[in-house]
Amino acid sequence: MLRSMYSGINAMKNFQVKLDVIGNNIANVNTYGFKKGRTIFKDLVSQQIAGASGPTANRGGVNPKQVGLGMQLAAIDTVHTQGSTQPTGRPLDLAISGDGFFVLEDANGTNRLYTRAGNFYLDAGDGTNRYIVSADGRYLLGTSGRIGIPVTAQSVSIGTDGTVSYVDANGQLQTAGKIQLAKFSNNEGLEKVGDNLFRPTANSGAANIGDPGANGTGTIVSGALEMSNVDLAEEFTEMIVAQRGFQANTRIITTSDEILQELVNLKK
Repeated sequence: MLRSMYSGINAMKNFQVKLDVIGNNIANVNTYGFKKGRTIFKDLVSQQIAGASGPTANRGGVNPKQVGLGMQLAAIDTVHTQGSTQPTGRPLDLAISGDGFFVLEDANGTNRLYTRAGNFYLDAGDGTNRYIVSADGRYLLGTSGRIGIPVTAQSVSIGTDGTVSYVDANGQLQTAGKIQLAKFSNNEGLEKVGDNLFRPTANSGAANIGDPGANGTGTIVSGALEMSNVDLAEEFTEMIVAQRGFQANTRIITTSDEILQELVNLKK
C-alpha cells in the first residue's frame, strides 16, 4: 500500500483531536476561570532511502534521502494566560490579579483542589458560623483553615490581601480570616478534573500556599470575576485551519486510492 494513504489517515485522526479541543474551548467561552487548550503536532518518523555522505577529494557531500511517514500529536497544552476581569459588585465574587489559585477542600478535609473561578457563597453553616464555599460546596481555605462568618454578621468584605472582614451585631468591624492562594512551579503541568478545578501532578510541582501578593502570587479583586481566556476569533481561525487540513488529507487518501485502482486495473 502507498505510504501517503497511511499518512493521510493518521493526520485525519489528529486533526479530529484538534477540532475536539477547539470545540471544548468554544463551549467554555463564558466559563469563569477557564483556561483554554492548544493542540501541538509533530512529525512521526522518516524512512531512510539513502544516507548522507561527506565530501571527498573528488566529489562534494550528499544529503540524506528520507520520506516522512505522517504526523502525530505532540501535546495538548493548557494555556494559563489571565482572562479579562468582569466587575460584578458582589463581595463574594473574587478574581485573582496575577498568578495563583484558590485552595478548596472537601467536607472531610482530605482532598484539596485548586481553581481560578472565584464565584463563592456562604452556606447554611453549623448554627454559629456560615462558611465560604464554592458553587459545588467545597470549602475555601484561609490561614487557619475554613473561613467562618458568624450568623449574626451584617455584611462581609474582602481586601486585596485576602483579609475577610465582617460587621458584627454591634456594628464593629471584625476579621474572620485570610484567604490563601496556591502557586505552582509549572502551572501547565496541572491536571484538569472538571468543575473548574485543577489537581497537581508530578510535573506541576507541589502547591506553595501563602498570602495573596506574596512570593509571586497575585492579589485578590473583590466584586469581580475572571472570565475565560478563550479568544473566539482565534478559535474560529484555528477551526478553519483544522477543517482545511482534514479536507486536504481526505484528498490525499482519495488520490492514493485512485493510484491503487490504476495498479489493480493493469491486468485485465
